[in-house]
Amino acid sequence: MTQWQAISRSDHAQGRYRRRDKYHFAQAEQVAPVLLAELPKLLPHYTLGFIALEQGYQPVVLLSLDGQRNLYLAPSGDWLGTYVPAAFRGYPFRLADNPQGDKVFCIAQEHVTDDPAADPLFDAQGQLAEHAAQSLDFLKQCEQNRQATLAATQVLNEVGVIEPWPLQIKRSEGQEPLKVNGLHRISEQALNALDPEQYAKLRGAPMALAHAQLFSTHQVPELVKRAEWLAKDAQAKKAKDPLADLSSDDLFGQGDELSFRFDH
Repeated sequence: MTQWQAISRSDHAQGRYRRRDKYHFAQAEQVAPVLLAELPKLLPHYTLGFIALEQGYQPVVLLSLDGQRNLYLAPSGDWLGTYVPAAFRGYPFRLADNPQGDKVFCIAQEHVTDDPAADPLFDAQGQLAEHAAQSLDFLKQCEQNRQATLAATQVLNEVGVIEPWPLQIKRSEGQEPLKVNGLHRISEQALNALDPEQYAKLRGAPMALAHAQLFSTHQVPELVKRAEWLAKDAQAKKAKDPLADLSSDDLFGQGDELSFRFDH
């Protein structure tokens, strides 16, 4: 698990850090939070859903089918897609809550270094160095849009159009489909049944988010193909046989149900 340090002049005036090279840090991520601002770029490549929080829901993109492996990440650490979700692009920086509930600019501890060739956190005037300052600005924009995204999701929840998603993934003949638990979706039936007053509440961002989730379900088969390709690639490299075939057990495991853990 990543350890984070709060960035301060007193502790990091002479500090340096290594920039993110690739995306190995996201190897085990099962989902990524969604921002309204990135919906147009997400839709061609990702399946969207919702996960339950203590209060309300969080829109996410689905990255895994086995609860262990990020299917958008190559073994090399390269991202397998033309758009990387904003949730990963700020790394090795993030905004975290301090005990008082304020947002604090933090860095992943493993990226802090004494290497004189690495990037400085602060300049000679004691201000954040250019790249670090740009990262902070990006994270602030993401946080602002995150609040707008959660507000839109809350409206969808209030009018009652979010429902559990009984997602099932087909496997080999004679096997039960893999049941994916923990995801929610927009109920098209409930959406169409809203009265005019409720429907009007969805104008703007809530409706855009609802339609995006509905449209994105067509990407589920593409996610399965990603699992197949990555599994075959891994086995082919191991056996040095590019024509090696895998069973669905190799792709999705031998159980009949998959419950994502969304607490990390």
